[in-house]
Amino acid sequence: GFYFLIVLAGLAIHMFITLPLLLRTLGKINPVKHYRGMLPALLTAFTTCSTIVTLPLTMKAVTEESGASRRAAGFVLPIGATMNMDGTALYECVATIFIAQVYGFELSFTAQLTVAVTAVLASIGAASIPMSGMVMMSIILSAVGLPLEGVAIILAVDRILDMFRTTANVFSDSCGAVIISRFESLADKKAN
Repeated sequence: GFYFLIVLAGLAIHMFITLPLLLRTLGKINPVKHYRGMLPALLTAFTTCSTIVTLPLTMKAVTEESGASRRAAGFVLPIGATMNMDGTALYECVATIFIAQVYGFELSFTAQLTVAVTAVLASIGAASIPMSGMVMMSIILSAVGLPLEGVAIILAVDRILDMFRTTANVFSDSCGAVIISRFESLADKKAN
């Protein structure tokens, strides 16, 4: 239960503090307005656990509701749906540390750094389908010498956590599209 709550807390901090701050400071957009516009995409992401399935709704939301350009959305969102899995990376770090604690392994600072770097790299290679983060867990566990059977410990709650981390992934992609669109419009103004 504590592991489950820690993952949810990490995802909540990312979705409700980090990303809105980026939207406000870099994107110059009201985060509440962006959340409202993204609601259909976020609900779809939550129920399907797939960023690819959500992609058309995300594109519609960021262009029609948040004012991102079609060019920025068309570039950032497909890349984000396949490579930007920050919710998954966060989850994999917490899961690996939890599994190490269950098995009584002491992870040194270097091992924890290896977990973080490997989780980011593995999340980039994760497919945009349900449960893909679980497949990538084996890479991270192997990188720090933890038994692969440790995945079974977290399997019972993974589907529920997958719903939340996919929602974070989709929201992060949408924030990236809005921010890139703003920088794109600033560059266009300077060029003219």
